[in-house]
Amino acid sequence: MRLNKYIAQAGICSRRKADELIANGNVKINGAVVTEMGTQVEDGDKVSVNGKLIEQEPARKVYVAINKPLGYITSMDDDRDRATVAELVADIPERLFPVGRLDYNTTGLLIMTNDGDLTYTLTHPKHEVYKTYVATVAGVMSGKRVAQLRKGVDIGGFVTSPAKVTVLKQNPRSAVVEIQIREGKNRQVRKMFAAVGNKVQALERTAIGDLKLGRLMTGHYRKLTREEIDYLKNL
Repeated sequence: MRLNKYIAQAGICSRRKADELIANGNVKINGAVVTEMGTQVEDGDKVSVNGKLIEQEPARKVYVAINKPLGYITSMDDDRDRATVAELVADIPERLFPVGRLDYNTTGLLIMTNDGDLTYTLTHPKHEVYKTYVATVAGVMSGKRVAQLRKGVDIGGFVTSPAKVTVLKQNPRSAVVEIQIREGKNRQVRKMFAAVGNKVQALERTAIGDLKLGRLMTGHYRKLTREEIDYLKNL
């Protein structure tokens, strides 16, 4: 088994993060530092990450959905002592990590798990998983602007794929808009609305594919059902 997959299956981190750890010399096999990405782990090998030996028995897989509050960062720790999503699942004994990111000022649905393979599936660019957001934006959301978003806009060296856009409500000075996108560029939704002349005032992710936030309270989590887990794995 490839080393990055071995680390991910043990619930240490995602495959992508495992590659970083390997490249930085933080992984050893049988006491020797390994930096080659394609290294294979054989039966009986002892793998350690940051000096800690990986247990031979894989960790119990845990899958939860959380409703991320405003002002939390999508990270397991923070050197600036800000609140992290790890605090929202502190009562779960397994070490979970977030699938993808929501920025500091974005709320809503975030999946957390110790299943590195699922994380890889949901975050790899080749898997076109729609994420649904509801944005409150300043100004009028005109038909022209909606058409631009549906076609794709330049957000600074990157042209977005066509988005699904529905104006839910137009107020005198603001609008509530549902937007579905496939990519996950940094602050992408905010940049897309800025590109057509509307500043985002509030942003919430309400769904990942068919997995919906529903009535989950802010700051709370729930375990995914077997049907939801199977759905995500088969995307």
